[in-house]
Formats: sequence, C-alpha cells, structure tokens
Amino acid sequence: MLLLIAPAAILMLLFQVVPIVIGANASFRDWALNDPKKTWVGLEHYRHVLSDPAFLQVVLPNTFVFMVLSVALSLALGLVLALLLDRPFRGQKLVQTVLLLPLMVAPVIAAIMLRWMFNDQFGIVNVVLEGLGLEGQPWMVQRWSAFAVILATDVWLWTPWFTILLLAGLQSLPKDPFEAAAIDGTSRWRVFRYLTLPMLRPVIAVCVVIRAIDAFRTFDIVWTLTAGGPARSTELFSLYAYVHAFLNLDFGMGSAAAIVGGIIILVVGLALYRILDHVMQVSR
Repeated sequence: MLLLIAPAAILMLLFQVVPIVIGANASFRDWALNDPKKTWVGLEHYRHVLSDPAFLQVVLPNTFVFMVLSVALSLALGLVLALLLDRPFRGQKLVQTVLLLPLMVAPVIAAIMLRWMFNDQFGIVNVVLEGLGLEGQPWMVQRWSAFAVILATDVWLWTPWFTILLLAGLQSLPKDPFEAAAIDGTSRWRVFRYLTLPMLRPVIAVCVVIRAIDAFRTFDIVWTLTAGGPARSTELFSLYAYVHAFLNLDFGMGSAAAIVGGIIILVVGLALYRILDHVMQVSR
C-alpha cells in the first residue's frame, strides 16, 4: 500500500508542502530584491499586514462581498436555469450545450471581452445606452461600477457550473414524492418549497462550499479587468499578495499576506464544512 501511494505522496510533497514551507520561511524574513541577506524579522510582516488600513478596510471587505454576491447570484441563476431545463422541451440538448459555452471560455478571455464591452468610449454597452437616449457611463473608473463588472463576469462564468450540477441533482431526485404531490393537487410553489428544495439541499451545500472557497482566491478576471483599480478600490486578497510579492518584489511581505489569507480561508472553509455537515444531517 505504501508503494502505491508513494508517487502521489512525493508529488504532493514537492509541489505543495515544500512551496508552503519556503513561503512560510520567507514570511519571517526581510526577503526583498534589494536585501539578499534575508534578515530574520519574526512577526513584523504579519503585524504590518494585519494593521494595514488597505488590507482591513478595502481588501478583506471587497473579498468577502465578492465571494458572497458571486456565490449567491450564480446559485440563484443556476437554480432557475436548472429548474427550466429539468422539463423536456424541443431543442433541450441544444440549449444545454449553449449554456455550457461560458465554461469553455478562459477567465482571462472573458475578462478582456467584458473590458471592451464596458469601455467608456467605444464599448457596446454605452453604445446601446446612448441609442436608448441614456447617458453612457465611465464604468471602469468608478469603484462600484467596476466592481459590478467584475462580479458580472464571474457570475457569467460560473452560473453554468451551478446549472449543470443542480440539474444533475434534480434529475436524481426520487419521483414518488412528486407524483403524490401531483395527485393531491399541490401547487408548483409548494412542491418546490417543501419537496424540491429540501431534497436538493445537500447538492446546493456542496456547490456553495466549493465555489465559495474558489471565489475567495479569484485573481485572473480582477487583474485583467481593473488590476485592482481605480486606486486599489477593487483589490481582492489575491491581488494584495501578488502586488507585494511580484510588483513590489517584497517576497517576505507577500508571503505573510498569503499565509494570512490561507488562515482566513481555512477558518471560512471549516465553518462552511460544519454548515454543510449540519445541512446533510437535517436533510436526512
């Protein structure tokens, strides 16, 4: 058994454990490009990150707001689409294929596409608004409009993922309770509220936990759309660590920020896991 798991264990050690150890070591040192001595500074970087107003007042709120809104909107839209696709109709397979298209688009490509669409000078969104007699907006130079574009891009990319998983969950539900409800003349809303939603709850919980953890570390679409701007107002946690480590070349500070973020997402993940366990127990 040890021989069978040895290759996977070695790969995990080399590509996961060793980089984490190196990063943790760098977080305790003044490891910058202009200081090759790598002077030991202890917890100084952690104190700086945890007392940084930009981190506490902008980065963390942005990250958690983005995570909650992205997961909630993608889940709601995915559930609606899954319910619509659960009923047979002509062209159903074609519609399912079209809905899968965003999953085939790289996030960076999608972000570039949305950036051109919301360009304040020649973007198609402002062209449509002006055609309707409304005034075009400088979408990418204002905090909340730029944040909304980032959120819309992420929701567009991840709604099909929720749709496919929830649709699979819907099609795996037992038919007997629904047939009994139809015989009793129960309304569609009551069937959804008291039958579909409770039985689908474990699938929803798993989707939410996985997507929430992934949303916390979103980097590519934010970097491509705004690079954290304007004036760092749309900066998320992953960008905060990246800027310190690879733009400011302060590897110690960047590693400390990454470790802090890792601890935060570990706590959030454990909390979501407990919620998931509770939901699974209730659903039984």
